[in-house]
Amino acid sequence: MRLKTLLILAAVAVAYLLGARAGRERYEQITEAVTSFWNAPDVKKARKKAKAQAQKARKRLS
Repeated sequence: MRLKTLLILAAVAVAYLLGARAGRERYEQITEAVTSFWNAPDVKKARKKAKAQAQKARKRLS
């Protein structure tokens, strides 16, 4: 019984380690995609335009 429990715990530990490694790689892929999107020229233009519009609206409200 003790050997069976030890084998199950070892299998769980290995599965956790392999899953954590795969999760980190996927996280890196997602952050790279988001960063490239955020720094795209069209997105930068849209952010700049939205910021200018927000400042304009804030001035009108003051």
